[in-house]
Amino acid sequence: MKNYQKFAAVYDSIMDDSLYDQWTDFSLRHFPKKKKAKLLELACGTGIQSIRFKQTGFDVTGLDLSQDMLDLAAKRAKTVHVDIPFVQGNMLDLSSVGTFDYVTCYSDSICYMEDEVEVGDVFKQVYDHLNEGGIFIFDVHSTYQTDEVFPGYSYHENAEDFAMVWDTYEDEAPHSVVHELTFFIQDEDGRFTRYDEIHEERTYDLLTYDILLEQAGFKNVKVYADFEDKEPRDTSRRWFFVCEK
Repeated sequence: MKNYQKFAAVYDSIMDDSLYDQWTDFSLRHFPKKKKAKLLELACGTGIQSIRFKQTGFDVTGLDLSQDMLDLAAKRAKTVHVDIPFVQGNMLDLSSVGTFDYVTCYSDSICYMEDEVEVGDVFKQVYDHLNEGGIFIFDVHSTYQTDEVFPGYSYHENAEDFAMVWDTYEDEAPHSVVHELTFFIQDEDGRFTRYDEIHEERTYDLLTYDILLEQAGFKNVKVYADFEDKEPRDTSRRWFFVCEK
């Protein structure tokens, strides 16, 4: 467990902290003003965004596939004295979590779904667990990001107690990429342990997302880009969808 905690700490340290501020600000601009609204954060990871939402005044539940990540999230919430239920679960089946006023799924987590059928299934699950008039906000990589920016991307980081190599390649399916991550993390005895991870991500064109959201039942869908309240351009890297039930 100690190694995993270090591993997740490495994840958190390479994540640009300002993104959480931007996700929070974007959400607050697009959620209706409602006191004590119930919010479900999908793919909540180590809980940083869930805590931001809780501190803003929402009644937050966090859901993630990884129990290890959730253990860290619970520990983090306890440290800052906030009470958030963190639920281990799959966003393809939300039957255990009840209903919410708002649902978010940030950090391109939808792009980890295997195909558009799964993406559509997530949208339907979210729709079914939103209260009437509820809002679902998520972001995904643009096709420009997967096709032009990511292939050939390489990032290396060296710190005292860890090193990381991150390479991204084009994958076989349209608009899909593979991230190969290698971490070297220092143990208590000073030795470095190697961890390898492969992350496969896939996105779709705007029309596909629109159709899948409509099929799920969403009636009012707005699309923005790169944390701003502006329409996507050809070179936008991250698309944001604000969907109303």
